[in-house]
Amino acid sequence: MSNQKYDLVPVEGSELFRVRALRDIPRVGVCAGDLGGWVTSEHNLSQTGDAWIGDRARVSDSARVSDSARVSGRAQVFGSARVCGNARVFGRAQVSGSARVCGNAWVCGNAWVCGDTRVDGSELVDGSELVDGSELVDGSELVD
Repeated sequence: MSNQKYDLVPVEGSELFRVRALRDIPRVGVCAGDLGGWVTSEHNLSQTGDAWIGDRARVSDSARVSDSARVSGRAQVFGSARVCGNARVFGRAQVSGSARVCGNAWVCGNAWVCGDTRVDGSELVDGSELVDGSELVDGSELVD
């Protein structure tokens, strides 16, 4: 029996694939057969852990979602960005460049985290905030 969590479903007229659960992931409310979000390749979503990409979200280029992280809503993660740990990226948020969203951090609303930024800990980046450059957002502050 395969240990794979999902497979890729080609979508006619698109260069992207949809992820489809091959097993239940109770922690995120996903059942075997459920369609998830859009990816460029299997590299974008770890086959281990509870990481998941919601059905309208997109993870592309060499970006990666792993551990128990979730990307949902109309969020986009691209470039070489990483979303890991228990992090959440949702709403219309974007994470790009070589940015990292880790720990229990949340990026949501219309927020955009890019460049070499690292959002870690229990951070909440919300609203229409742009976090760019080589910043480290850490601790338990709200960037709004």
